[in-house]
Amino acid sequence: MRCKQPSKTAKSASRRLIASIKEENLTTAEVLRKYQGGPKSGVFTDGAADPNPGPGGWGVVYVENDRILAEEAGHEPATTSNRMELLALMAACRVVPPGTPVVVYSDSQLCVSTFNEWAPAWEARGWKRKTGAIKNLDLVQELYGTLQRRPEIELQWIKAHAGNRWNEYADSLATAYRRDVR
Repeated sequence: MRCKQPSKTAKSASRRLIASIKEENLTTAEVLRKYQGGPKSGVFTDGAADPNPGPGGWGVVYVENDRILAEEAGHEPATTSNRMELLALMAACRVVPPGTPVVVYSDSQLCVSTFNEWAPAWEARGWKRKTGAIKNLDLVQELYGTLQRRPEIELQWIKAHAGNRWNEYADSLATAYRRDVR
């Protein structure tokens, strides 16, 4: 007997199921009760879309010594996870007063690499990649310009769903549109 390989649709559905099991979909209050680990200060961002593309949300929380200084969240009816991650980073830049040194944490390696590694070369080439178009170019250009004007903001990657309190909190803000409650 020969087994058939799963279809792309089945593989995609399996990945979404595994991701949704890993992602607890907690409210911010539940996150604060459950998690204590991770950095105690910084700006934590997250974006989500489920399915991707589909409805999505973003969230950002600015904390200092485990105390919330500011938070923002938003959602869109039709978007992508990457677009929501970028909007969260833009909000992070808004909530930090100019001149305030801060680490902004994102669990999107794509976003962190975009601004820490690739954007300078893209700009030098007239906002073109060697391998094709830059997705979400409008947001990438705007955020890159903001980060260039705000050298006190350091962008750093943090592992998703690893029990880092404030990253989990940002995830809760980003996924609040699913629950209609924070």
